[in-house]
Amino acid sequence: MMSKTSASRYFVGVDVGTGSVRAALVSSDGKVVSTATKDITTWTPKPGYFEQSSDDIWNACCHTIKAVTKSVPADTIKGLGFDATCSLVVLDGNGLPVTVSPTGNKEHNVILWLDHRAELEAKFINSLKHPVLHYVGGTISPEMETPKLLWLKKNARESCWNQAQYFFDLPDFLTWKATGVPIRSLCSVVCKWTYQAGPDGNEGWSVDYFQKIGLEDLVTSNFEKIGSIVVPPGTPVGSGLSQDVAKLLNLMPGTAVGSSMIDAHAGALATMACSPPPSIPYVKMEDRLGLICGTSTCHMALSYGDPLFVDGVWGPYWSALLPGVWLNEGGQSATGKLIDHLVSSHPASSSIMAKLPPNKHIQGYLNELLARMAADKGLPSEAELTNDFHVWPDFHGNRSPLADPSLLGMISGLGLSSNEESLALLYLATVQALVYGTRHIIEKLEEGGHSGIKALAICGGLAQNSLVVKTHADALNLPIICPIETESVLVGAAILGANAYGENSSLNQTAQSMGGMATAVLPRGDALKRYHDKKYKVFLRMVQNQREYRSIMAS
Repeated sequence: MMSKTSASRYFVGVDVGTGSVRAALVSSDGKVVSTATKDITTWTPKPGYFEQSSDDIWNACCHTIKAVTKSVPADTIKGLGFDATCSLVVLDGNGLPVTVSPTGNKEHNVILWLDHRAELEAKFINSLKHPVLHYVGGTISPEMETPKLLWLKKNARESCWNQAQYFFDLPDFLTWKATGVPIRSLCSVVCKWTYQAGPDGNEGWSVDYFQKIGLEDLVTSNFEKIGSIVVPPGTPVGSGLSQDVAKLLNLMPGTAVGSSMIDAHAGALATMACSPPPSIPYVKMEDRLGLICGTSTCHMALSYGDPLFVDGVWGPYWSALLPGVWLNEGGQSATGKLIDHLVSSHPASSSIMAKLPPNKHIQGYLNELLARMAADKGLPSEAELTNDFHVWPDFHGNRSPLADPSLLGMISGLGLSSNEESLALLYLATVQALVYGTRHIIEKLEEGGHSGIKALAICGGLAQNSLVVKTHADALNLPIICPIETESVLVGAAILGANAYGENSSLNQTAQSMGGMATAVLPRGDALKRYHDKKYKVFLRMVQNQREYRSIMAS
């Protein structure tokens, strides 16, 4: 076996996102050597229902792992780590798919994270005000797993509930497929399943909670269906890759597999551990707010000592990201997805796309157009183009800090124009609204005891958009730390495999050794901050107005 000091030492990170599976071959110093991507299928049999196939996802994982490892000897691959969306996977006693779908199609055995079919079940659970809800900001979301389990029991008892033997969070399903060991990661079960953990070592499932919400049959099975063995992220899973899977992947049996993370948490692990540049003072990990920006955005804040309870913000979660550290997690349910939706549905979008070169993204084109529009009007910044244009961005409900999945989007300032400039204004106002949503979350975190967020550390698809990054810096008046290695989520997954191999003595040290360096984007001045302060007042007024409209219509 090659020494751990050898230069030829690689780890594989696998990231299952909403629309695709990606894998990366990552060196021991955190450099991405190669990547591969494979699309996965989502079905929407009803409005608000989003379903996937665990077989489709696993096949895509195998495809991408083989693609990134084929150029290096198998014995140089020392570990694998998996992250995924917090989607619910249902299997029978033989490990075969069980349908979750009103169509009855067994291929549809995954309820995707953004599925909101369990809104009524979430309302019921919240009405009980059980103490476990203190650890999800006081309000459980229909995106979490226990409302979805309750929905399946109530609405698919014969076709699903009575057939199911395993309920996995998708990240834990992947480590089970790779090793044959059905352990669960603290990251998944603490953050999405109401598993209780803390520094006193008194952890486990709340029997009282499951009995009171109507899932008492999970208690009688000793919680084996949802996880009787729970370990911290990055823990070695069993004996590593099973013989069959190793043969399938052309890798060595026993290659280390680290217990998994939710996709956003893997991105936070790498992003919050990276080293900031000399242009800003050293900022400790607990002084950073991690923004993992993709289809949705997650906001990660760390703390030591006593747990911090913040209304409308998930957590505090013990050791869900790093051992011995509390995590609070805010979020926005639709960010990248919202921008894509509003841009693609605008009349000018198709004509812009038709003239763009293959390597140019429409958001890059709109960024350039906004700069020209500002110059033509003699404005110092594109930000001020939206003086009369405002957006409330919760087109898919509010995750944090209002925790109201029923909220809807709002747009103020529409005219009759459908040209490129009108699309650019809509796009800009949407980006600004998403940033104001982050400001709203930060204010609630600080009210809850987070003693001052000194910088944002940002990764994900939206982090590659210069307008998004500089708008965060200007509107929040904070430096933005941007990892030089842009594939932070994949690096975070690889860190899990490296930790399982024993690359360092702790997950924290492994993350810091592989997190790499970062650049920084600084705020552009007080004048822009004052402009954004005014728009933020409008932002908060818009949700008040929406609630007033509902009150009027309900009277």
